[in-house]
Amino acid sequence: MKHVLITCALSATALFSTAPAFADLALAQSKNCMACHAVDKKIVGPSYKDVAAKYKGDKAAVDKLATKIIKGGSGSWGAIPMPANPQVSEADSKKLASWVLAQK
Repeated sequence: MKHVLITCALSATALFSTAPAFADLALAQSKNCMACHAVDKKIVGPSYKDVAAKYKGDKAAVDKLATKIIKGGSGSWGAIPMPANPQVSEADSKKLASWVLAQK
């Protein structure tokens, strides 16, 4: 019985530790980010893994990307600009930026 309880506790811990990744993917989908981006391949915009690699070690990256998510940007990844997304709140943009930067 003790073994079963430990197994259940470990399973619950694993589930809750991965929940934010799913929640942020769901947020990206709900904000239409996935129309132009994918986690592991370029669509219109760069893959999230490429973005994470580019900003690796940049302590200001979350704020930079959060601003780009809301205001849009151009020139960082080629000729196609990223449109502004004013419907994304500042809190959601930081959550999305943190999630993007965590992709490996």
